[in-house]
Amino acid sequence: MSSLIESTQPSDSDSLPLIQRISYGALDVAGNLLYCFGSTYILYFYTDVAGISLAIAGIILLLARIVDGIDAPVWGVIIDKTRSRYGKCRPWFLWLPLPFAVFSALSFWSPDISMTGKAIYAAISYMLASILFTGLNTPLSAILPLMTLSPKERLILNSYRMTGGQIGVLLMNATALPLVAFLGNGNDKTGFIYTAITFAVISCALTLFAFKNIRELDAGKIQQQPRLPMIKSFSAMKGNWPWILMVLANLIFWIALQQRATTIVYYLTWNLDRKDLVPLINSLATLQILFIIAIPFFSKFLSKTWIWISGLLVAAFGGVLMWFAADNIPFLIAAWVLANIGSGIACSMPFAMLGFAVDYGKWRTGIRATGVLIAFGSTFCIKMGSGIGTAFAAWIMNSFGYVPNHAQTADSLTGITCAFIWLPALLFALAALPLLFFRRYEAMESRIQQDLLSDTH
Repeated sequence: MSSLIESTQPSDSDSLPLIQRISYGALDVAGNLLYCFGSTYILYFYTDVAGISLAIAGIILLLARIVDGIDAPVWGVIIDKTRSRYGKCRPWFLWLPLPFAVFSALSFWSPDISMTGKAIYAAISYMLASILFTGLNTPLSAILPLMTLSPKERLILNSYRMTGGQIGVLLMNATALPLVAFLGNGNDKTGFIYTAITFAVISCALTLFAFKNIRELDAGKIQQQPRLPMIKSFSAMKGNWPWILMVLANLIFWIALQQRATTIVYYLTWNLDRKDLVPLINSLATLQILFIIAIPFFSKFLSKTWIWISGLLVAAFGGVLMWFAADNIPFLIAAWVLANIGSGIACSMPFAMLGFAVDYGKWRTGIRATGVLIAFGSTFCIKMGSGIGTAFAAWIMNSFGYVPNHAQTADSLTGITCAFIWLPALLFALAALPLLFFRRYEAMESRIQQDLLSDTH
């Protein structure tokens, strides 16, 4: 039986209705609103609000990422085995948004119990929220090659997704701390839980809206297709060098990105004594959306690989410029925006290109393991990279003597600078190296598409 993906001939003229494009973008508004709130402020909440030590907080976040190392491929296998009248990926947008919203909100509740109890509660609630996010984010990426066969439409859909993601980040950055202050009336402990509940309600509603409107190709045939054995799912990785190179580059990228995102509040608070700038500077990062929208235009002149590499190098360069800016706020803001333009482009490209890795796996092995390949290439990289990046930030600052809620020493300020500027810039540049070897595989994309099509006739 022909596979789901190969049942319709791709054409660059194929386009989906606007409501599907908007709904696909809404999924990332929903996910980023909650996930980025957690990834940006959870370390600060643990250390400066809940009173958990920096070392213990780092261990909690790293343990959560170790769990992600297990649950990402498990979710991939689950998706590959899913059979429902809604398709393979779409039903998860109905089943998971409510539990994800609940446990994400509970992650920002600090019960009045012993410090050991707080640490255990924090670990359990955060891990459950993280597992559920994986269950939503994996089908979000995996559904893209199931919605259309057209490479052009996939790139457009990905731009809608990334634009939606940036809108989610903008809403979170612009409103999170003001909401914490307003809803908590000066009590950060109350403010954080009420803000998390607010974001959770919005996230759940947007995900259900997207579920209503998104469709998969030939979803009605899913229930008649044989289930893909687990061993065959993992066999699609064998010799899939485009996928291997993308996973390596994407993992390093997310370590850098999360470390920068986690430490910006520390850098502005302690190194520059300008905590008031956190909402503004984080919100300005959303200017990258203009360049994400323009990616389909850039692809007329540059290969997708070079667009990705360029984004990584611009992110590294912008980070270094922030060090030169020092306390020159306008210069710092300009460098921050430049760094985020680069990281925004680099963040977008893997989602657009992983569909090719799935096609390559089918072409080389005869196995289309969409769920597993994209779970590792997308969700695993996001979650593991985010956890490692946050843990690195915590350990670096701790090793330089950071003490929460106290004036920092010269050494601790140096540690914050290393965690915020130097290591992320180095990692962004390192992430570009595997992609230098990816170019030869991208040149094969048209031939692989034609070979797959010819196999269906």
